[in-house]
Formats: sequence, C-alpha cells, structure tokens
Amino acid sequence: MPTVEVADLKDDDFLLDVREDDEWRAGHADGALHLPLSEFVARYGELTEAAPADGRVHVICRSGGRSAQVTQYLVQQGIDAVNVDGGMQSWAAAGRPVRDERGGPGHVL
Repeated sequence: MPTVEVADLKDDDFLLDVREDDEWRAGHADGALHLPLSEFVARYGELTEAAPADGRVHVICRSGGRSAQVTQYLVQQGIDAVNVDGGMQSWAAAGRPVRDERGGPGHVL
C-alpha cells in the first residue's frame, strides 16, 4: 500500500477526504475534495474531474483504514494514489489547520 506521512505533504497536494458528512462538518483540511466512502462509487466521476491529470491523489480519513481501502481501489484503476498515514488524527497532531463547515476552527471526530 503506497503511503505518505503528513509531514511530507505540500500545501498544494491534492487531498481526497473519504470520511462521512458529520466528520467532514466537524473538521477537515482546507481545499480537500470530500467524497464519503459510503458514496464513493456513485460519485467517482467527481474525483476524476477534480484530480490533477498528472498528479497524485492523497487519500485521507480519520486514522487511515477507510482511506487505505480507497487508495487500493484507485491504484487498481491506474490512478497514482497514496494513503495518508494516520489520517486526520495525524494531520491535526502535526498542527495542520482543521476547519469546520463554516470555515472556523474545527476538530477531528
């Protein structure tokens, strides 16, 4: 499973958040594309439209389990995808900004 540490992510890296709506509303990374795992297959086209053509998709969830599933699927589809090790918990612990649905300070559920 290809993985990346939060510390290795750059501000302009494409981030796909696969957590559910309540988790997203509580706190997410600015600029991330939100496609909940429960809706991922039905909304897959949104990813292919938004993802950079020659770039990597960095997949994130709360701790890394759901994002690992999506990463594996994307790799099988020929997409350059990596799982963000430790998920949003590691993101927040590293001091990266977490925003709620209104743009204010958020938290990881």
